[in-house]
Amino acid sequence: MKIRILLTTLIVLSVSLFANAQTVDKKSLSIDGAKKVIAGAVAYAKKNNAPGGVIAVVDEGGNLMALERLDGTFAAGANISIGKARTAVLFKRPTKTFEDIIKNGRTAMVALPDAFFTPLQGGIPIMIDGQIVGGVGVSGAASAQQDEEVAIAGANVFSDAKASDITPTNGPVLFFDAKQVNTSFASGAVLLEGSDHNYMVNTSRRDKPGLAEIHTLDTDIIYVVQGTATFVTGGTVVDAKGTEPNEIRGSRIEGGDMRQLTKGDVIVVPSNTAHWFKEVNGEFLYYTIKVRGTESAMTAAKGGSK
Repeated sequence: MKIRILLTTLIVLSVSLFANAQTVDKKSLSIDGAKKVIAGAVAYAKKNNAPGGVIAVVDEGGNLMALERLDGTFAAGANISIGKARTAVLFKRPTKTFEDIIKNGRTAMVALPDAFFTPLQGGIPIMIDGQIVGGVGVSGAASAQQDEEVAIAGANVFSDAKASDITPTNGPVLFFDAKQVNTSFASGAVLLEGSDHNYMVNTSRRDKPGLAEIHTLDTDIIYVVQGTATFVTGGTVVDAKGTEPNEIRGSRIEGGDMRQLTKGDVIVVPSNTAHWFKEVNGEFLYYTIKVRGTESAMTAAKGGSK
């Protein structure tokens, strides 16, 4: 009898351990949390004199949890804000990403069903401890930019912290001597990985033109070390397609602003901005500092070309 009891106990424990191994702990947004998001968004809207606005909060599945309509907002704002919030959470990125992608030529995305896709600026995922738990959408403020600002203010209510609550920590100082830098430039490589922070440093090297690119999350800061190149920003990417998460590439750019880059120049290319090395004269060396704006983990493409 004791052996049977022991075996039964072991079986129950084994089943329990197996079940735990097949599941993950996830955070969820409560009604009180949704109301807190709306309160943060409303406070920002009033402080910045927004003429109106509808704030919608949805859960992780895109289902409406709470909605508030400020006085003076047009009636359609409610449905639009819900659509923005739902798009932000279902696609796990700000809705401005999709508005810019379509604006830059990938019009096929408008074929996605309206029930799940509202590609208009003003939808932001809500994150708690690195997990997306919902989305907030805003429509009816002074502009698309202010719609997004109000939504960000709402989404940030869980990440705001007082200075008195923060314990200062000193991260390691990173140093690369000249030999390491020269070796990295020789192959055009990643000098500093971005796995545990929101930036990375590439020692980039090229001797010929590249593909047109759009980084939907990363801002590129380029500092020219050697050589000259013709660099195009803005315009429309031809043959644009997503090659990996948060990265779009195409054969060339039509339109845009053309600049001659030379030693000592610095150019900052914001996220969602098309850019292209159209011509390269000889060996061209440059630092590329990639700064990720909306996700903490740096998962951008690695390598010498940009």
